[in-house]
Amino acid sequence: MRVAYQAGAVKALHDEGLRFSHADGVSGGTINLAALLSGESPDSLCSRWRALRPTDFSSMRPVSEYLRLANMRALGSADSMKEKVYPALGIDIDRIRAADGIDASFSVCRFDDKTVVALPHKELDLPRLVAAASLPIFLPAVQTAGTTWTDAVWIKDSNLLACVERGARELWLVWCIGNTPVYRDGAFNQYVHMIEMSALGALHAELATIAAINRRIANGETVWGHCEPVVVHIVKPESPLPLDPDFFRGRIDAATLINLGYRDARRALKANRPAPLDPSATSMREPGVGLSFRETMAGPFKLGSANGGRLAMHATIHIDDMSAFVTSSDHKAGLSGHLDIEPWGRAIPAQSGVFGLFSPSGDPTLTYMVYELGFRHQGSDYYLAGKKHVRLGGPWRLWRETTTLYTQLHKGTDTSGEVIGAGTLSLGVPDLVRLLGTAHATNAPTPSARTNAVWRFFRFFAAELFRTYIRRSPRPTS
Repeated sequence: MRVAYQAGAVKALHDEGLRFSHADGVSGGTINLAALLSGESPDSLCSRWRALRPTDFSSMRPVSEYLRLANMRALGSADSMKEKVYPALGIDIDRIRAADGIDASFSVCRFDDKTVVALPHKELDLPRLVAAASLPIFLPAVQTAGTTWTDAVWIKDSNLLACVERGARELWLVWCIGNTPVYRDGAFNQYVHMIEMSALGALHAELATIAAINRRIANGETVWGHCEPVVVHIVKPESPLPLDPDFFRGRIDAATLINLGYRDARRALKANRPAPLDPSATSMREPGVGLSFRETMAGPFKLGSANGGRLAMHATIHIDDMSAFVTSSDHKAGLSGHLDIEPWGRAIPAQSGVFGLFSPSGDPTLTYMVYELGFRHQGSDYYLAGKKHVRLGGPWRLWRETTTLYTQLHKGTDTSGEVIGAGTLSLGVPDLVRLLGTAHATNAPTPSARTNAVWRFFRFFAAELFRTYIRRSPRPTS
């Protein structure tokens, strides 16, 4: 379900002008590959993911089967995937088979001999497309033409060598599986760990094989038709993505996943460094116990000399470590999101973002709530910088000041660039209710840790409001 992340990454690569002669999808990646081969553009694919309901992935088996749980084929069925998810994402088997201009394959596990088959897109059928994303236990294996097929993730979750064998020299891998040294308790977490061990073990072996191929090429050999080294780029999150249950329960949404994928791909493009061909290529940072929430603000915005425009900021705040956030002097956190800017367009994803809560202004009577997003439009960089001004005063000022964001749009990648637009955004009561409904602890191993993280954030928030609007006490200076 969380491969909405890949849609954002593909959009970033496409916006940069990268074009590909070959594509391969494994497991959930086959869903996005199928949509693209069906004729969906990256922008359209992102729009479809944002409109897709997470509950559309859920499809139960007949009630009678749950009475014999130990002998069930699977906990769920693939009916909703075929009847809801695929149509919602524009997936059409006939269009996939007819697609020209690219050599694509869908890697599926042929259970009969436990091999991964890179099925050419012109030979794809619906049963094996479904099988490609049918995780054992959760979805049943698929029988077709006398053979059993299932998700290949237990053998490999990327098929780099299939691409290299077809002549690919520069590979871009969009990787969604977590990789930290933390081993978690609980059956579901350990099921995920088994996937991580299988998929990452296979990927690292493929990277090692490519490294060996490159050494042979450096010694003058031609390997599989290659006389130049094979380069691998990896787009991955800095820390593991939330798991599917978080998506299903609304703790993260498709729009946020798309924005994260876009941001991480933009980072990879900007760095322009091939991945090391060893296990460090997939390492991720393990965050502390944190908190996340989603916030939407909108209002009038003037772009240049144009009149009558509007801007909406759809932001997700990512506090990776609540202890560090509360005790720091500037209370900074990560921010991802997208913008609707008249007349530039809708759902413009950010490539960078910063959030600050009660950040110092240099004036002890004033703090800022900071929202900053860097983005690209028509090949140029822009930076939207917004601040809520929280100043000592009576409690009647609290609502207006904490819900009004003053924004400026700069050319370039930071606030040093020329200002070309400005506006005032606001948060309405319905928006605040929605915001509170999205607030949740992240990376918390126990219910008490989750409760403590949420409580610590709101206690800090309330204390700062009390200091500002009730006690009217200037911020302490260090």
